Amino acid sequence: MSPPVRIGLLDVFRSRRVLVLALLGFSSGLPLLLTAQTLTAWLTAAHVDLATIGTLSLVGLPYTFKWAWAPLLDRYRLPLLGRRRGWILVLQLALAAAIAAMGTVEPRTEPAALAVLAVLVATLSASQDVVIDAFNADTLHPEERAAGSAMYVLGYRTAMLVSGTLALVLADHLPWRTIYLIVAALMGLGVVGTLLAIEPAEAAARPASLVEAAWRPLAALLRRRRIAIVLGFVALFRFGELMVNQMVIPFLKDGAGFSFTEIATLYKVLGFAGTVVGGLTAGALVARWGARRCLIVFGVAQASTNLCYLALAVTGRSLPVLGAAVVIDNLASAMGTGAFVAYLMSLCDRAFSATQYALLTSLSSLLARVLGFAGAALVAAAGWPAFWAATAAVAVPALALVAWLPAPGYDAR
Repeated sequence: MSPPVRIGLLDVFRSRRVLVLALLGFSSGLPLLLTAQTLTAWLTAAHVDLATIGTLSLVGLPYTFKWAWAPLLDRYRLPLLGRRRGWILVLQLALAAAIAAMGTVEPRTEPAALAVLAVLVATLSASQDVVIDAFNADTLHPEERAAGSAMYVLGYRTAMLVSGTLALVLADHLPWRTIYLIVAALMGLGVVGTLLAIEPAEAAARPASLVEAAWRPLAALLRRRRIAIVLGFVALFRFGELMVNQMVIPFLKDGAGFSFTEIATLYKVLGFAGTVVGGLTAGALVARWGARRCLIVFGVAQASTNLCYLALAVTGRSLPVLGAAVVIDNLASAMGTGAFVAYLMSLCDRAFSATQYALLTSLSSLLARVLGFAGAALVAAAGWPAFWAATAAVAVPALALVAWLPAPGYDAR
């Protein structure tokens, strides 16, 4: 196989396929907090009791089980815009209507109606994520995958600022119904992205039945060369990072003594900046260096950033150290995620990429969900410095497996 053509560091970002993903990422990120933190803030402002608020947290379950109906989105093709863009457009329009409908409900007097609409929004949003992920895997050229992921994350994080931070600011001046209507209207930016996007070529071996769409994706994955190593790597690569995400706020508040205002300010501003710069850096370097080298370099950087929090655990409360830790953490995490997503895309068959990508991303978070309790147990037994050292060390097995990974088709290095 011939080696990839050498390209400039920023050339990959000039592709229409890459640029349009910022709008699709915005469309994916916009609904997320409307059924999570923003919904909780609305319920709190409406003086809904804590028991009801706690119960409504279950509306996010569709994001966990979205792989279960991904075969439907691989199997069936709507009669407009193609198999991927057709589903994306329909889901975007349905989301706009459902979000607007949420805003018309009174939380205190109609909690059941609000719950039904919130579940509907979460289900439509999770489905949109599945199809957009498949669209990304199908349409991006190998050297564009990390750059496309960076643009997608840029749009996604921007949307979360709008539906999260900006929505809370507007809540002091506008009724919640108006806020949800504004967010519903902003789904129009995603529609623009869908119309501007180029539909990927139709796969010749698209599943002929729903049963086939359910079993063929898994069977095709299991037939891949060195699949045990691949699945082990996928399961382990993000384990330490996800454990950190679960425990970092309790550490900063109770372990290091920062206020929620300090944490929120630094995480929203510096964290966003680090994520954007890290994602763009990964997009440029993966295209130049190849996925294998970037998985190792970025994976080492991602694990090493936990040592910044270890330093904070040892030295105690320090805003400069916290600021540096947040920037470095988000920078390295975005770089590692960019390379990781590029590799996951390379594993997907265009015929059923929605199901395969959903299965792989579910596997990548499985250990953290199953063993999430271990972080708290370790802190209780050995303290925060031991936790940060351990989360850095758990990256070693995944990084060791990189040497035996079958290379993506374009990356023979």
